[in-house]
Amino acid sequence: MGQPRHGRQEWWRSAVIYQVYVRSFADGDGDGTGDLAGVRSKLPYLAELGVDALWFNPWYLSPMKDGGYDVADYRVIDPAFGTLAEAEKLIAEARELGIRTIVDIVPNHVSDQHPWFRAALAAGPGSPERDLFHFRPGRGPGGHLPPNDWPSQFVGSTDPVWTRLPDGDWYLHLFTPEQPDLNWAHPAVRQEHQDILRFWFERGVAGVRIDSAALLAKDPELPDFVAGRDPNPFVDRDELHDIYRSWRAVADDYDGVFVGEVWLPDAERFARYLRPDELHTAFNFSFLSCPWEADRLRTSIDTTLAEHAPVGAPATWVLCNHDVTRTVTRYGRAETGFDFAAKAFGTPTDLALGTRRARAAALLSLALPGAVYVYQGEELGLPEADIPRESIQDPMHFRSQGTDPGRDGCRVPLPWAADAPYAGFGSRQEPWLPQPAGWSAYAADLQAADPGSMLALYRAGIRLRPVFGTGPLAWLPSPEGVLAFARGDALCVVNLADTPARLPDHSRLLLGSGPLDEEGRLPKDTAVWLRA
Repeated sequence: MGQPRHGRQEWWRSAVIYQVYVRSFADGDGDGTGDLAGVRSKLPYLAELGVDALWFNPWYLSPMKDGGYDVADYRVIDPAFGTLAEAEKLIAEARELGIRTIVDIVPNHVSDQHPWFRAALAAGPGSPERDLFHFRPGRGPGGHLPPNDWPSQFVGSTDPVWTRLPDGDWYLHLFTPEQPDLNWAHPAVRQEHQDILRFWFERGVAGVRIDSAALLAKDPELPDFVAGRDPNPFVDRDELHDIYRSWRAVADDYDGVFVGEVWLPDAERFARYLRPDELHTAFNFSFLSCPWEADRLRTSIDTTLAEHAPVGAPATWVLCNHDVTRTVTRYGRAETGFDFAAKAFGTPTDLALGTRRARAAALLSLALPGAVYVYQGEELGLPEADIPRESIQDPMHFRSQGTDPGRDGCRVPLPWAADAPYAGFGSRQEPWLPQPAGWSAYAADLQAADPGSMLALYRAGIRLRPVFGTGPLAWLPSPEGVLAFARGDALCVVNLADTPARLPDHSRLLLGSGPLDEEGRLPKDTAVWLRA
């Protein structure tokens, strides 16, 4: 089932990639949790949507202490989701429909239930088994203080990143104590991950998404953290590039591709990960977190294209993912950007306004040069759900001492059928996260029958997207608050100003996120595609 080693296709340069959070996508066996059987049942829906690939969040064996990002075995599918044989079947069936598969690898850490970590605990201080992780004696009298003062990678958390064992050793975990960090200076860690890549490429996957891609390498001295110090002791270290060059050699054997989760403010250092012998693409977080403001969006677009140009890599465009407040809710707030540190309970939103802006943003992102990622449910216009505090499961909430609402609000099980129990998610019992009242109003079956729905807009946008070709973006003269650009003989115009905007000269209106006004002008928070 491995990918062919010849006739390489650079499909990833302009693909529309759909993110599947399996646990919340569709429930095939009725137990309240989404699974691979549920995904397989919806492959015709995904094919009709028109996507080129599916990116699956981790589906591996896991205690689910962090939504599957605590992996106990990369070669086993978690029983809640299905089996390895079913994953292979899903990969093959999707490919028959022209849809490729991207899996998620979490190289910074594993679960504390991983065989390596359990062996390290049993072996004791100073053992070779502990060399695969970062075990250290503590500081101070009796070693009662952590080895250093590094901050947690969960924003808002003040919890330490070191846990002490009864035998006196401390171990490092940049996230939760159930996610011990691996020691990437150890050759066995590097070899294991190359073997994992080959394992999944041999099963037909087309690509790999790399979680927390800039965190793997650590300063071997594990010094205290000093803000602004260069190099950082655990972020964006130069040793990372040798790791990803070795990974690229594996991917090239299978015509596989990588997308890295790389959160870096420095554009030049970000671009290093996209050199021709490293990662193919990386997520564009500046666009995702950008407020709904014309100048800020244009700057984000220009900066993104400029930082990718020197290394010849395509940009990626994404409005939302499994960690981020959903677009409809975010764009309906007074502050329309996204910042983990600013998340709070009870933030008001205008969903009608947010929906109008999200529709326009969908056409904007689909018109830009590069690849587009669509998080499941964005094509249905789902808002962020208010999860009752007693139902929250995300560790980010608990590690913030309950002040951060966490990420469960964007992970609520999808509504498929308005008149079915639990909006057609497939469960015979309450899903793993509760669906809000009125969730069935967003059901896919209702939207499929409505030509004015968000689903209809996404289907049309993905189908028509090739009109922009593969050429570069050229900005057009436009009034303040209006974004207008051409790619080939197609134009995209987005009005973020307070007044309606005149359209540039064109021969035909191809698609709009909303209707024009009586005078043929583009209303506020509306986007159109035009034929020049």
